[in-house]
Amino acid sequence: MAKIETDQVNNTSIIAFGTEFVGEIKSNGSVRIAGKLKGNISLTERLVIDKSGVVEGEISCKVANISGKVDGKLSVVELLELKDTASVHGDIDTSKIIIEEGAIFTGTCQMDSKDSSAANAAALKK
Repeated sequence: MAKIETDQVNNTSIIAFGTEFVGEIKSNGSVRIAGKLKGNISLTERLVIDKSGVVEGEISCKVANISGKVDGKLSVVELLELKDTASVHGDIDTSKIIIEEGAIFTGTCQMDSKDSSAANAAALKK
């Protein structure tokens, strides 16, 4: 199983359209996914999943903007935004959530700004 690690803050890694990646992503920066990822993601910054992007696995990040498909648990410290083309199947733990009309969400959602932020911040440090 492949593993990607980046150490530079404000660095953005990209999994481009047409790319399929199997493995774990850990980053102190941001990640944009337009391709397909099967594996877990742990970020200290932002995750962007484009309309063509597909993620199968657990996600832990500070902020997430999702336009594509996610199948797995999402733990978002600050803000999770599901755009109108998003399709999410899995449980969500976040402080704030925006769901646009047309987005699909199947699962449970827990929102508790104090508890989820502390728990997610601890998870990001692993």
